[in-house]
Amino acid sequence: MFGLQHYVFLADGTLVAGYTEDGRDHLAVVEGGGPAAEGPAGAAARLRELPSPYTVVYSLTPLGDRLGVIAASHTESWQVATLDPRDGACDVVRRERPVPVDPTFISRPQAITFPTAYEPGSVTGTPVAGLKGLTAHALYFAPVNPDFAALPGEKPPLLLISHGGPTSAHEAMLDLDIQYWTSHGFAVVDVNYGGSTGYGRAYRERLSGNWGVVDAVDCIAAARFLIARGDADPARIAVRGGSAGGYTTLNALTRYGFFSAGASYFGLADLEEFVSGGTHKFEAQYLLSLVGPYPEARATYRERSPINHVDDISCPVILLQGLEDAIVPPRQAEIIVEALERKGLPYAYLAFPGEQHGFRKAENIVRAQEAELYFYGRLFGFTPADAIEPVAIANLD
Repeated sequence: MFGLQHYVFLADGTLVAGYTEDGRDHLAVVEGGGPAAEGPAGAAARLRELPSPYTVVYSLTPLGDRLGVIAASHTESWQVATLDPRDGACDVVRRERPVPVDPTFISRPQAITFPTAYEPGSVTGTPVAGLKGLTAHALYFAPVNPDFAALPGEKPPLLLISHGGPTSAHEAMLDLDIQYWTSHGFAVVDVNYGGSTGYGRAYRERLSGNWGVVDAVDCIAAARFLIARGDADPARIAVRGGSAGGYTTLNALTRYGFFSAGASYFGLADLEEFVSGGTHKFEAQYLLSLVGPYPEARATYRERSPINHVDDISCPVILLQGLEDAIVPPRQAEIIVEALERKGLPYAYLAFPGEQHGFRKAENIVRAQEAELYFYGRLFGFTPADAIEPVAIANLD
């Protein structure tokens, strides 16, 4: 992305920086670091953390002797604010929008680290595992709704989210999309699989050449970790994602028989079409590092494309697709639908006229979210409390 600043000098020379640790962003004044008499290396810099209400800091800018930020928190969406670098005192300039949600309904993220491992020979360039093996990261959201309670001994269904990017990350901020699920009784885990930003360069580079393997394996490892911890019903595990996250979702569903259900929002199904164009100009060469040089690595592209493994899907899937999507043409979703029909698996396909790669119309966003909830309700044996327009689910008695 362009135009972001993660450190700035204020008018009086104060250096303020943002950094990420334990799944959230922090602000700190960098002190010291000048020449020192004891050696040529100079004195070590120190970080004096600034207290602030924010858990995600998007960008910094100097405003005289104050710090300007675009930031968010567990309970507030994006804000423009200024902070005093001496004590972190904060003045909000503008809020993105009010949050009409009772705080008692908000599920706060818990940063988790869990073990993961890749089959020997399936990935390249992965750091050598120590005695304790490799780990990956995620944000876990427990179900929260003070108006309802689980039955004695009942564990919640788990919804695993594969973020887009794919080298971005989900951050510890208020996400009403996630809160929709946690308020409806789902546990949610948003997986920052190997390759995600915010956990160091080596972790981000774990995805280089390995997209389609590392991301899917880490998602499954996160679900297994939460099942073992007692936070999820192992018979009700769903995976969802959009765009690149939809690719990871489809890849997990076609390559690994682990999940109980899946939801793909305009997910990439054919990597060969993506590498040859049709995407954002800044991402034109993205797959050369994520998968390999093309056409030299054509066999890898085909092997990692869900569209070439559709007959290996073994669980129900709901697909949501914009009919004017030029990046992921509707035909890619339709091929998956045809495979589900051949196998007699339950599926739903919602195609939205006028929508492109990412839904924009409010009524379509609402319909997609409710349709997905209805789909899980039919599969997992519950009836949503909301009045939802039914969804046609093929092959479901």
